Amino acid sequence: MTERKPIEYWLSDMDGVLVHEGSPIPGADEFIRRLTASGKRFLILTNNSIYTRRDLAARLASIGLDVPVEAIWTSALATAQFLADQRPEGSAYVIGEAGLTTALHEAGYVLTDIDPDYVVLGETRTYSFSQITRAIRLIERGARFIATNPDPIGPSTEGSLPACGAVAAMITKATGVDPYFVGKPNPLMMRTALNRVGGHSECTAMVGDRMDTDVVAGVEAGLETILVLTGVTRKEEVGRFPFRPTHVLPSIADVLPMIGDRSCD
Repeated sequence: MTERKPIEYWLSDMDGVLVHEGSPIPGADEFIRRLTASGKRFLILTNNSIYTRRDLAARLASIGLDVPVEAIWTSALATAQFLADQRPEGSAYVIGEAGLTTALHEAGYVLTDIDPDYVVLGETRTYSFSQITRAIRLIERGARFIATNPDPIGPSTEGSLPACGAVAAMITKATGVDPYFVGKPNPLMMRTALNRVGGHSECTAMVGDRMDTDVVAGVEAGLETILVLTGVTRKEEVGRFPFRPTHVLPSIADVLPMIGDRSCD
């Protein structure tokens, strides 16, 4: 592989990298501590649009991970920024939770079911048939279809739950309209994250646990990619993909030696 510059900026997935089933993965606290102590700019990325970043920071703090609010970037925030750039002060019919509605409000959007510019689908634990029906009818009348992320299922203590991608597929089947997915693996989310940290692709690393979202998004954005094996993708599955991560490591604890104090200049 082409020799890369020292890593100056860090992007990391959350679930499967730092957290597993509500508990910190060994080494996660030291990873955050070292990044903070080294002065490296970093963002924790998540496709989960349910929570605001303040909520997520509090949830992480409760399990011993001290992540600043400003170091969290969600698909909801990326979606709100995308819409504000595309159609400033627009309107949207939203299926989602506080993480998404708060982000859109803060971006200057009006949330309405009366002739909205967009239908925006996010994550929720309580997808409503009446809301989905309303979304279908609005899209049929010309509303543009946006979804925060393509993940088809989400985890729970009882097992898998249908997630944004699965519900989006149902709406697409009913309308014939495909959504524009903003979250990973769309490189748009990576570029907005890079802009947030002021980073450059050639000296930024993306740490993730999924080849089909984290790694492919990092590869397409030109980042150094690190796959950790504490989440979704197993080591024996890596070779099935047509792209490769720069590194495959057992866990976030094995990433710690890569955090140095060298400059990207």
